[in-house]
Amino acid sequence: MTICGIDIKGSEAIFALATQGASGLEHVALATKKIALDDDEDAASVKAFAAQVAAFVKANSITRLAIKKRSKKGEFAGGPITFKIEGILQLLDGCEVQLISPQTLNAQFKKHGVELPASLNKYQHDAYKTACAVVLKG
Repeated sequence: MTICGIDIKGSEAIFALATQGASGLEHVALATKKIALDDDEDAASVKAFAAQVAAFVKANSITRLAIKKRSKKGEFAGGPITFKIEGILQLLDGCEVQLISPQTLNAQFKKHGVELPASLNKYQHDAYKTACAVVLKG
């Protein structure tokens, strides 16, 4: 089972793939690590972002997405653009989408003692943790 973990920060969707291999959790390195939504108020820009994400998902044969939840209110609330990006991701054809809370991510990581692979960029850590949380849950 391969899961694409997604962390949405600002106007970017950050990707990391995790799979359950023979030796445990493995990171699947991809050329595309993030896709940005340039102008969320321009319909052509939003459509271009949606097309880029759809092409990325299709090219990598992704059928399951795990998105790190953002808070809807309070000090660490996600911005409006992040929720627009989340909506676009949830509308992708042929993809099962799951939202994972930050508390679940931390609990899974502590419980299973998962190591972050060196092949990840620092900004991909939360996306990878999100993918791993779903893989570990089964």
